[in-house]
Amino acid sequence: MKIIIVGAGIIGAALADALAGDSDVTIIDAGPAGQGATAASFGWINASFFLTKAHFELRAAGIEAYRRLNLPGPDWSGTLCWDVDGAELDQCFSDLKGLDYPVQVLTRSEVQKREPALHNVPDRVLHFPSEGAVDGERFTQSLLNRAFAKGAKLWAGCQVHRLLRDGARVSGVETTFGRVEADLVIVAAGTATAALLPEAVRMQHRPGLILRTRPQPRLINRVMVSPKGEFRQLQTGEVMMPLVAGHQSTEAAPIAARPDLLADVAFANLKHYLPQITGNWAQVAAGNRPVPQDDLPIIGPVCDGAYVAVMHSGVTLAAITGQLVAQEVLGGQMDPMLAPFRVR
Repeated sequence: MKIIIVGAGIIGAALADALAGDSDVTIIDAGPAGQGATAASFGWINASFFLTKAHFELRAAGIEAYRRLNLPGPDWSGTLCWDVDGAELDQCFSDLKGLDYPVQVLTRSEVQKREPALHNVPDRVLHFPSEGAVDGERFTQSLLNRAFAKGAKLWAGCQVHRLLRDGARVSGVETTFGRVEADLVIVAAGTATAALLPEAVRMQHRPGLILRTRPQPRLINRVMVSPKGEFRQLQTGEVMMPLVAGHQSTEAAPIAARPDLLADVAFANLKHYLPQITGNWAQVAAGNRPVPQDDLPIIGPVCDGAYVAVMHSGVTLAAITGQLVAQEVLGGQMDPMLAPFRVR
């Protein structure tokens, strides 16, 4: 089977890794691989944030799917969360325990033993020990490298203008360099997906900004989720933080100020929890998050010859998406987990 994957972000790369070897895979992307939303992603792999029970189950399966990939990159040090307190914290703990999700309530002293550089935490903090984080751009390249070893090919810097149609069937794509035929086109183009599949996909406009500091000595080891925003430290020493608190939430948050001014505020918030940070923030990355109209992933056939995979968060769901889509496309078996996320 000849398959074209439109998009070389983390979702497209995971699809290529899962499909290559058993099919003839070509990935086409308008820019370099792993750029766009993937490069600007916070990189948190989690299921503690979810919208529905089915969404939780897909995200929880996504954590396990990463482990099955058997690739270096994810850091499974867990998450500390105190963006809710009081009755909200109790409810969150109860909800996650009811879903058999690994969750604990830690006291301030227990948190300080684990993260001595962390300041200004409340009396109780939620701990999600199974969660992790990954550098989306680097991990995308690792997925692509393994796909290349199995015969996949990448066209980078090649725009897909439209899908080719033979009656009701999609037969390939029209690109900057001409027509390319295929048995199946999988559109995993993030925010560009709706332009290629306007009849099936509607997207929100959800811009995001993430800052990085200069490299720091090792300060923290886990993903931190505070009322002032999420933050984590990369292996290279930089501390990363979205400029809008609760950036995974379903509420649209337009960027209403200059990025540098927002970064100044975010950096001050970061120093509230990590006063040992030296220097100032070093860079801000902007990216449009690929959020479907109803906030939930869209994964499934569009018509004969066309399939779509678009979602937020692509980092959390990349591994499970690749594995379940490959199972369906190559084996003809749709996992029931995907049923709530078909084209709607």
